Amino acid sequence: METTEMMIETPRTNQESKKLWQYLAAFSASILAIGVGSSLAWTSPVLIKLSAKDSWLPVSEEQGSWVSSLLAIGAMAGAFPAGSLADKLGRKKALLLLAGPFLLSWTMIVFAKSVWVLYIARFVGGISVGASCVLVPTYIAEIASPSARGTLGAIFQLFLAFGIVLTFVLGSTVSYTVLGILCGLVEVIFIAAFFWMPESPMWLVGQGRKPEASIALGVFRGDGYDTCEEISEMQREVEENATKKSSVFDLIKTSGARKAVLASFGLMAFQQLSGVNAVIFYTVTIFKAAGSSLNSDVAAIIVALVQAIMAGVAALIVDRSGRKPLLIFSSSFMAISLVALGLYFNLKDGGKDVSNLGWLPLVSLTLFMIAFSVGLGPIPWMIMGELFTTETKAMASGLAVMLNWFLVFLVTKTFPSMKEQLGAAVTFWVFAGIMVVATVFEADHRPTMATKEDSSIEGRYKEYQYEAVATSLPVSPPDLHTTLDNKPDNNYSSITYVDNRADPCDNKGFFNSHKFNKMEREKGSKLFQFIAATAGN
Repeated sequence: METTEMMIETPRTNQESKKLWQYLAAFSASILAIGVGSSLAWTSPVLIKLSAKDSWLPVSEEQGSWVSSLLAIGAMAGAFPAGSLADKLGRKKALLLLAGPFLLSWTMIVFAKSVWVLYIARFVGGISVGASCVLVPTYIAEIASPSARGTLGAIFQLFLAFGIVLTFVLGSTVSYTVLGILCGLVEVIFIAAFFWMPESPMWLVGQGRKPEASIALGVFRGDGYDTCEEISEMQREVEENATKKSSVFDLIKTSGARKAVLASFGLMAFQQLSGVNAVIFYTVTIFKAAGSSLNSDVAAIIVALVQAIMAGVAALIVDRSGRKPLLIFSSSFMAISLVALGLYFNLKDGGKDVSNLGWLPLVSLTLFMIAFSVGLGPIPWMIMGELFTTETKAMASGLAVMLNWFLVFLVTKTFPSMKEQLGAAVTFWVFAGIMVVATVFEADHRPTMATKEDSSIEGRYKEYQYEAVATSLPVSPPDLHTTLDNKPDNNYSSITYVDNRADPCDNKGFFNSHKFNKMEREKGSKLFQFIAATAGN
């Protein structure tokens, strides 16, 4: 009689994968993030020109606020259906399609003769902006090996920051029309680069295209990498999720799920309530209002350049330093810089001599961008792609990005009126207060803390995954027996179903060499042993 046994085994030695194609794919996909950054930053140099008295297309301050904020409305419209679109068409095709609204938007901007055309163009561009913020992190998370996930996840924010720098530099040196054309060329470069990248192996497995998934995974992992085991794990996850119909209620059904939502949505909210996009959209305006001795365009470029450099630093340190310490550092120093900036405007608006403090706005906003770029900038996007199980990831990501862009709209639309009604000082102090609350939230909320040892969704959200395993463990067949090898010196265990009736890479076996590899503490190890013993009986 052929036998199938379930055993607690020592952890498998991870294969060493090459990462060249993972970086190439992440870089090429993140060219869309340059387009996102260009769309965000475009208003900063352009609105100053359009609001001038001799402007060929006069735009009032109220109209300018709509030109800025309608991008966020479009992003909300594009974010929610993005996950479903990618599930149907595939990650690669969905990403390539996003170049269309971007190109249409920049074409309309180049040929705009009225402010209404700008309104429509910004909304259309926003559709791709919102969808990009969902699909690019998802694609990167699905192709990345565990050891590179943090670094690759930070590339999105790095390229977004580069897009902001590029737009600030071009906006200060070229005409309105040339700026629009150059921004549109970013999407052409994206198509040319990303067209050659493989599809997500996880999506291919979900479509029943395992041979293609194995080829794609082999490209991402390099020559000599045995894709069999990883493909089998993907197959197991797909099979588990195939029996579950995901709904919005799955995001609040269990305690772990609710905490995952709180962690992801909370960080997204604090990211935007920091006022970062108000700073990006109105950087030049802020420096002009500050009356700094430094040229406002140059100051804006310096701030954006610092943001881009620190986004690159974040990509290098995020896996070494951990999410939680970086988040706490980020929000606390953002609060300090906003307090200092508010103090400057309080003195200036109060009639005090601030000629000796002309450096303070630049230093404050530079510190603000440094702190943002190493914490609240990239980490919420990483958390979004890591905390949720596959069947809820698309829905959770769409909702999180919708929340993010709703707050972008709220902040960018109300920022000019807040400055006028409350004064610049009080406005920046409001944002500073929110950052103090964010610091307390990050210090108290444990699920946002992921260390460099946490290499998977299971490791990043242990409680959520305990519940998932407990509710989805398959019923054992009659010929399944259990062998428990208790090793108290190990702080983790691996439950493996070994089906000797089929090749582990073959889809015909009962368990298909399913593995539940969970990084867990002593409590988790005992839980898995209990589940294993129960299943074996």
